[in-house]
Amino acid sequence: MKIAILSQDSSLYSTRRLRQAGEQRGHEIQIIDYLRCHISIVSDNPAIIYEGKPLGKFDAIIPRIGASKTFYGTIIVRQFELMGMLTLNGSQGIIRSRDKLNALQVLAKEGINLPKTAFSTSIKEIDHLIEQVGGTPLIIKLLEGTQGMGVILAESYQSAKSVIEAFQGLNIDILVQEFIQEANGSDLRCFVIGDKVVAAMKRLSNPGEFRANLHRGGKAENVKLTAEERNMAIKSAKVMGLKVAGVDMIRSDQGPLVLEVNSSPGLEGIETVTGIDVSDKIIEFLEKNVMIGGNKEPGTGNRKKKRSTPPTFEN
Repeated sequence: MKIAILSQDSSLYSTRRLRQAGEQRGHEIQIIDYLRCHISIVSDNPAIIYEGKPLGKFDAIIPRIGASKTFYGTIIVRQFELMGMLTLNGSQGIIRSRDKLNALQVLAKEGINLPKTAFSTSIKEIDHLIEQVGGTPLIIKLLEGTQGMGVILAESYQSAKSVIEAFQGLNIDILVQEFIQEANGSDLRCFVIGDKVVAAMKRLSNPGEFRANLHRGGKAENVKLTAEERNMAIKSAKVMGLKVAGVDMIRSDQGPLVLEVNSSPGLEGIETVTGIDVSDKIIEFLEKNVMIGGNKEPGTGNRKKKRSTPPTFEN
């Protein structure tokens, strides 16, 4: 197959591993900096221009879109879709997962268990927000925070009110969320590919830190998931319209609660901790789906028949 990896930096661990896995399985891999792409919008002839030349056809696209570049990155992914190419995760799934408020609304609608969450832009509603999540301590999250940044633990009513007032005064949108004490600063990262959880790890925060993100200096270890946790992770990815996702959840007295669904989950932590070659499993998944989508033998890049609609993985 001919596979394009959309990534700003070819030296990043996840990008390098995906390239290595693809080449080891005999595929042609091209890394494309999506910020250097521009699109040509012409009736019946959508195109992507890269380094001054139109990009040709690929059997599959692997988007690795940075959170801060979601808007432009998903424009490029959408253009690949319009050109009839398979995308590992589609533009709408990426957009849906990156909008934290929308993601929680969609997950809740589909019956996914979540920590109690409240949202408002009105300073007059602060007391109600705090009450709706069960009082303090509580978590305050920026809607656009990533890797544990923009997540604050407010331990008292006064500190919660002060932080919420400060953000609202600056017109910065936040979520207020229930703090799950019994999680003890740990969470689970479940790596979903298709309809399977292929790897999972438990992330543990450092002493005095409530965030378990590895980027915040946390540690991780192997973990055995329950059937309920596996099913919830798979359903969460499906609800978001993602074929590959990192589903973060915590264990609580109420059972597992989903925190977030990541459309470009990092590979370094999960592969290092579990010893599972997740990169290879992603490429294997692409191979199977390209064949189902109508390709000839892998590597030909030719379609058996013309498609009437762009073949994406959106649900």
